[in-house]
Order: sequence, then structure tokens, then C-alpha cells
Amino acid sequence: MKLKKLLALTLTGMMLVSATGCGENAGNGTAAGTGCATGSTSTSSGSSVTAEGGSLVVWTLAADLQQFAERYTEQTGVQIETVVIEPAEYPTKVQTALMGGEKEPDIIVGEPQMLEDFYTNGFFANLDELGAKDFDGQIVDYVWKVGQDADGIQRAISYQITPAGIYYRRDIAQEVFGTDDPVEIGKKFADYDTILQTAQTLKDAGYRIFASDSEINYFSGDSAWVVDGKLNVSDARFEYMDLVISLYQDDLTAYANQWSTPWFQAMSGDVPILTAEIQNYEDDSVNVWDAATFEEATADLERTTVFAYGLPSWGVLTMRDNVGETSGKWGVCAGPAYGFGGGTYIGISNLSAKKDLAWDFVKFCTLNEDTADWWIEASQGDTVSLISALNKHQNDENSIYGGEKLYSFWLEQAKGIDYSKVTKYDKVIGDAWGAAIGAIKTGQATREDALNTFYDTVASTYPEITVER
Repeated sequence: MKLKKLLALTLTGMMLVSATGCGENAGNGTAAGTGCATGSTSTSSGSSVTAEGGSLVVWTLAADLQQFAERYTEQTGVQIETVVIEPAEYPTKVQTALMGGEKEPDIIVGEPQMLEDFYTNGFFANLDELGAKDFDGQIVDYVWKVGQDADGIQRAISYQITPAGIYYRRDIAQEVFGTDDPVEIGKKFADYDTILQTAQTLKDAGYRIFASDSEINYFSGDSAWVVDGKLNVSDARFEYMDLVISLYQDDLTAYANQWSTPWFQAMSGDVPILTAEIQNYEDDSVNVWDAATFEEATADLERTTVFAYGLPSWGVLTMRDNVGETSGKWGVCAGPAYGFGGGTYIGISNLSAKKDLAWDFVKFCTLNEDTADWWIEASQGDTVSLISALNKHQNDENSIYGGEKLYSFWLEQAKGIDYSKVTKYDKVIGDAWGAAIGAIKTGQATREDALNTFYDTVASTYPEITVER
């Protein structure tokens, strides 16, 4: 999808922030104190902080909103109770609360794959009635559109854009490939066949391309899983399957699982090369989820250093907390396709009795330039969705990534994002596809049997979808 007005704004140059009211130094990550509690902080986005006390309850999937809430409280005096809920439990908790007539929470959120059901069930309040239309064109277009229901009514807004990239070690790139230039390294990930060649080159040099074999997952969704009521398994999905199987069977990764202890540890240094049995949980002598016992259990295993991770732009937050002494040694380049993942969309519960105050908080998080400046600084590079802030910071150099201008990079990647590919079926179908890949790569099932199980799962879960094998 095109980024409406973004390119035009980019060509006209950076927009300036007009920070008035509390005397805040935008972007320094600190609050101006209690002088903001009854004032109004205006910005060129047109949003303002005007609340004068009160309270809100926020239910969220992202701990980031705790930081936003604390800053909002500092500036307004509004007390906010922020409840962070596990993603697996979140939809059910929201459904139970709202269908039960609960007036709280006031603020709810959703990831893209959750939003269609939330809109259909009437969970999100109508933001257009509160003035959202006044801000049309100020948020990157695909984000603005994702926050609209089937009738084009604004229901939620995200403070992020989430294009995906390859995070790679610059020092290893120089050693193995003779360059750490993001454009040149991006060529090493241009397509699935090239990725396998790159993986073998790195293994021959004593490294592993990835910690896990799932790092290209964010780039695998070249088309929607369901098109015109039919299951759509594209050629690229099968090519991705073949890539993952080869990475696993040819011993090209460190055999970690995403989000496990060794996966995180590989960001800061060398890690043990696990066995396929450990990755599959066939060998349960090593608990990859318990950092306290992991080191002792793997002390005798061969070790390696991991070259790259595939993550959306919010990966800067994950890397920020885990790179340790490798800070400054990383770069970011393009993957084999335009990828994206996640994004926290903030809205107001339709049952909230505090919609005006809640709307002020939503604007503060998503439409306030001072907030965007602060979050860019506080997060060390999370990619905001407010167009004026993106333009203002497009030439910022990120020291953690070797001085790379990450905002310019993410803006370029965001041009290829098409969120029309996101459907309410994605989680279940995607998990079933991953299970099929896992069964094939480990030899637990033949390709034919694994695919039949996949098709059976989709057909039984969603009888309304036509499944052609």
C-alpha cells in the first residue's frame, strides 16, 4: 500500500516541532515536572495534552504502554492503571469483559490479526465521533487504514510502523564478506536460494547465519492466506517451507528456538550449538527456557557466533535489551521480500465512561510530536507512525547500528507493506503451516502427510473456507 502524503512530505523536508506549554526539551526522555498537570502542550500535529486529573485503566499486550502511561501521568496528573496481558490470553479477556458489560478497561489495544474480530464485535469506540478525522494524513497511511473497520470508521491508531529487516553483525560481515554495507549485505539475503548459499559460507567460516530456523518468517507472507473465501497457499509459501527444512537438516543454524534463552543470548556473544533433538524437545535434558540451568547443561557443546536475526522494526527494542557488549556492531538490511509483523493499535473501549479522557491519551501516544520525539529517544530507535516525526528524524544516525540512518531505511521498507494481506485467519493457519514444516523437517511426517494434516486443520477450524489440495 502506498504511504499517503509521505513521499510528498519527505521531499519538502523535515517538519519542525512547536513545543510550548511546559518548557520541555523534546526528545530528552525526561518530563518537565508537574507544571504540565493543568496546562496544554500543543504540537504541529494538532494534538494536545489537556487533561486535568482523573484516571484511566489500560489493558495492553505491549509493556511499552506502561512507559507512555507514566509519561502521560507526569504531564497531566491523570492516574493510569496499566495491565499487561499475555497475547494468548488477551482476546478472551477483552471479550469476557466487554460482553459482560464492564465499564473498564477504558483503553484497549489489538494486533492486526485481532482487529477484524474486535471491530465486528463492537469492542472499539468510534474515534471519528471524537475528532479522529481531523488527523487524517498525519499517520502513515497503511497504519491509519488498519485502524479502520469495514465501513471506514476509525477505531484504533498505532504509534508504530513495523516493516521487517535483517539485523546483522557488521564485524562478521567485514570478516566473511569483506564489507558491512547494508546494501551489499542485503544482497546476501535477496532470495531463499541465496540465503542458503550465505548460510553455508558463514558455516564454513565458523559462524551460523541464524540462531533459529524461523528468522525469515516475517518475509514469507507474500499473499493473504485466504482470498475470496479460498485457502491460498502460494508458491512462495512452499519455497519458504523448503528454506526452513534446509536450514534445519543441513545444520546451518544454532538450533535455538525463537524467544528462548540461547536465542536472546546469541545477540550478545557466542552460544552453544544445540542439537536437533534439543530444539525439538526430544532431548529434555536441556531446558532452553530456564537461563539459570541452561549454561551448565550446555557447557560441553560446541559454540558459535550468530550472524543475523530477522525482525520487524520493533526489533530495535529487543536488541536494545540484549546486545550487551556487541552494541554498535550491528547493521540492518533488507530481507528477501517486504515483510512486516505486529504493531500495537490503541483504541477506546466502547463501554468506557471516560471516552473524552481516553481519546486524549490515545492522541498523546500516537499524534503528539513531543511524545514521538521522547519515544524515539527512550526506545533507542523504535519507528513511530507520525509522519512529521518520521521526516524530522529521517537523517538520525543510530549508534547501536554503526551510525546507520534507520528511519530512512524503515521508511523505504514500509513502502512495500500491504496490510490487506492480514486476515483474522492468520494465527491459526500460520501455526498449522508452521507445524507442517516442523513435522517435515524433523522427519516426524512425510511431506504429503504433513500437508494433508495442514489442510484438514484449516478445513475443520474454518468450514466457511474452501480448501483445495
